[in-house]
Amino acid sequence: MALKLCKPRLSFYDKHHFSVPCLVLPFPTYRRRCKGPDILHCGWSAACLKMFRPSLLPGGKHTTTGILMSCYFHFSTAQHSCPFYHAFVDHNKSHIMKYTLLFFILLLSCGRAKHEPVQETSQAASTEQVAALVKEATKLVQEQGEKAFAELRKPESRWRQGDTYVFVLDPAGNMLVHPDPELEGKNKMDLKDINGKPIIEGLIAAATTLPNKPDGWYHYEWPVPGGILPRWKSTYVHKAIDPAGKTYIVGCGVYNDRMEKEFITDMVKDAVGLIEKNDTNAFRMFRDPANRFMAKDAYIYVLDTNGLDLVNPGFPSLEGRNLMDMKDTRGKMLVREMFQKVKTDGNGWVDYMWPKPGESVSTQKSSYVSRANTKNGWVLVGCGAYLADAPHAAADTAVLTATELMTLVRDAAKVFEQKGEKAYPEFRVKGSKWFRDNTYFFVWTLEGKRVFHAADPSSEGKDVRDLRDVLSKPIGTMMTEAANGPQGEGWVHYMWPEPGDIFPTWKSSFLKKVSFPSGKTYLIGCGIYNMEMDKAFIEDVVNRAAVVVTAKGKEAFGELRDKKGPYVFMDVYVFVDDPNGVELVNPAQPSIEGKNVMDMKDAKGVLLAKEYIDAAMNKGNAWVQYYWYKPGSNEPTLKHSFVKKVTHGEETYILGAGFYEHGE
Repeated sequence: MALKLCKPRLSFYDKHHFSVPCLVLPFPTYRRRCKGPDILHCGWSAACLKMFRPSLLPGGKHTTTGILMSCYFHFSTAQHSCPFYHAFVDHNKSHIMKYTLLFFILLLSCGRAKHEPVQETSQAASTEQVAALVKEATKLVQEQGEKAFAELRKPESRWRQGDTYVFVLDPAGNMLVHPDPELEGKNKMDLKDINGKPIIEGLIAAATTLPNKPDGWYHYEWPVPGGILPRWKSTYVHKAIDPAGKTYIVGCGVYNDRMEKEFITDMVKDAVGLIEKNDTNAFRMFRDPANRFMAKDAYIYVLDTNGLDLVNPGFPSLEGRNLMDMKDTRGKMLVREMFQKVKTDGNGWVDYMWPKPGESVSTQKSSYVSRANTKNGWVLVGCGAYLADAPHAAADTAVLTATELMTLVRDAAKVFEQKGEKAYPEFRVKGSKWFRDNTYFFVWTLEGKRVFHAADPSSEGKDVRDLRDVLSKPIGTMMTEAANGPQGEGWVHYMWPEPGDIFPTWKSSFLKKVSFPSGKTYLIGCGIYNMEMDKAFIEDVVNRAAVVVTAKGKEAFGELRDKKGPYVFMDVYVFVDDPNGVELVNPAQPSIEGKNVMDMKDAKGVLLAKEYIDAAMNKGNAWVQYYWYKPGSNEPTLKHSFVKKVTHGEETYILGAGFYEHGE
């Protein structure tokens, strides 16, 4: 006779329940069953354990003792509730003793197994579900007015399920229905998110600004329940007018770090409506980060019929330039295709390939474009984003890694140390080791004068000390500082158009200070467009920040916060904590500065701050890993962070920076 494991007879899809396998004992079959599905079954003589709530056990934990107690309870109560108990026991005494012993051995062995902590997560509502819920709640309010509020306040009802709940505002900003008693019954018009974006004002505007559009989405950043770190929250609102003529705004939100198609089309429709209502005066709203037209990694752009860029909050330096002939990384004339879509259909989607920051391979980006009429003709309005599951392009050619580029620059330094200016001709040869595709060398004096540029000899002799990229990053200053640093070399990251193009993309250049045979000292450099994020970048930026903090202490914090400086690029930034866990610098999430993050957990329940602080304090520097939500993704992604202990006088700090792993 064999001992078998079977699945539980009962099925509960509730995070408060868990299942325990049951043992199927090969006793003679009794076709009639005991009363109650959670007591001893005399059908296939099975010793089954009921699935039960953790709260029934001491401490609410899944303990072996609790399982054994439950097992004993089920068998002992069977003799009182089951008319077949005595016949069953008499017929199977030897089998019961044998398999009960095996049963307890199995349970005890399970009890010795290591229990891994599991982070409980509830399935978030989809954008479609949120919109449907709000529309039903709106209908209820329109039919019943304030009488509907009692229904919307019912706990555990369809209107209140965990983090998904319906709220009601009036146009003055009074919160009429909300599960948080700190919010309900109060005027919250001044409520802002962590970046100072007005939440209530934006929600009301999304549902009331355009007369023929009573609904819309609004996006803002808000801390996750019970946590410190914020995530993007997208809230759908709908205007409701009750039988008495009163106006309300009904809404519901969901944590969502992605830009969905619904969000993009809604944003473009709002922008078109405002342009046709306010003409070009609407453009200033599109440039305002506190408005609803900039969210996550998306923004509204506007082109005139000649392809002239009129509004571009993402890259203001492009405004006034003609983009009609702009191509994607596969050569598609994407702007011309956008205009063709608008001329043919009035609006629609256009897909093109573009690399994400920190990735060397292009990903499909999708833009929704529409026509908007102005007093002087029509304009093209659009918004683009990397949608979920967007396909990646295959790499055409192998791109140098950070390590390979550092090796190349160090090899070049040896050549320049031996030959000096006489080496320039061999560095101009296209297809050579030194000049391949868009990878080429340049040479500057340490004062910022460009003396050699393989790709553009006409630019030689220019003073580039004040050179800035499209984000106003001071490239000239950053390069000279990197070469003049203690290591005599380092990385600089900035946005710059590839040769022959006008649209900027991220470029990472490695610089090194070199002494020529003449005795003069120069910096040489070489860069890669859209280079894959690398640990070398992170260690470099943390080590350079450590030098500044060691020298200046707290006075250096302003430099670390400067988003136009060398310590913030792509999705990377340097943070600073004290040994007690107080966050002192966080350029990405300034709202948590001054707060203690020692108990902060990652998406899988790991005390991430405690882990990286302990690692830095004990080892001096270390790499740590944890899971969080990568920008544009709703799935926790593995993040690698490099942390380092730094001292200034009697003060000790932990500096760190990290990057998300690709393909997670």
